[in-house]
Amino acid sequence: MHKDIATPVRTKEILQKYGFAFKKSLGQNFLIDPNILKNITEHAGLSKDSGAIEIGPGIGALTEHLARTSKKVVAFEIDQRLLPILEDTLSPYNNVKIIHQDVLKADIHQIVEEEFKDVNDLMVVANLPYYVTTPIIIRLLSEHLPLRGIVVMLQKEVADRISAKPGTKEYGSLSIAIQYYTKAETVMVVPKTVFMPQPNVDSAVIRLTLHDKPIVEVDNEEFFFQVTRASFAQRRKTILNNLTSQLPNGKELKTEILKALDIANIDPTRRGETLSIEEFALLSNQLFSIYK
Repeated sequence: MHKDIATPVRTKEILQKYGFAFKKSLGQNFLIDPNILKNITEHAGLSKDSGAIEIGPGIGALTEHLARTSKKVVAFEIDQRLLPILEDTLSPYNNVKIIHQDVLKADIHQIVEEEFKDVNDLMVVANLPYYVTTPIIIRLLSEHLPLRGIVVMLQKEVADRISAKPGTKEYGSLSIAIQYYTKAETVMVVPKTVFMPQPNVDSAVIRLTLHDKPIVEVDNEEFFFQVTRASFAQRRKTILNNLTSQLPNGKELKTEILKALDIANIDPTRRGETLSIEEFALLSNQLFSIYK
């Protein structure tokens, strides 16, 4: 068994050896507690038949745990300065591939096809860079990749929004998008002290388990998300006000929008945060017949 990368001493050694300085713009906070990494890996339920996709491996602390428990790991690293470090720290493992690319621009489908040909259980497991957490998660889900699920560390505040229920102040279009594709649960809250450098915010690990098919039927996925985003544009406004000001030609189509709300049995004076995902699906299907 190799010495864990994720200890304060070993992390400092590695950073000093390579003269590595953290870049704030890349949201680099490295984990220095092996137990937390072990827990994250366990929550992903990996086996020797599993493939793991990681985003932002840093110096390889989590990557190493994934390599020990899965068949193959493919990690996307955007920071060129980390490539030689990863080559060094992960040299004991022959089942890891580092791709020097921004995951938001990568052709993930093609990479999955090429790299995980003989894997039929695929998970995304990552300590995500906090400044791009939401776009990354949404990208992974909207691409309809053959994933079983996603286990990621992110800002606790974002984790709360992801697993929020209707009627709460955290509930918003992000909660609905995640709920549409997955079952979300916060599996761990993580203190600032286990990171180097320490972030200013608390962190949490969420597990998203993909539904076999989305939990509501919508006529057009893109339009459904457009309607949910419009409904939360200004939280204090009523659903009618938000839809008429945010949807294309909303003001001219106010009568039709009112009618759609009526057919969906939604009071136009309600606020977006009180609507369930089922109500949003009904509403967006009604509105889609106006816009298609």
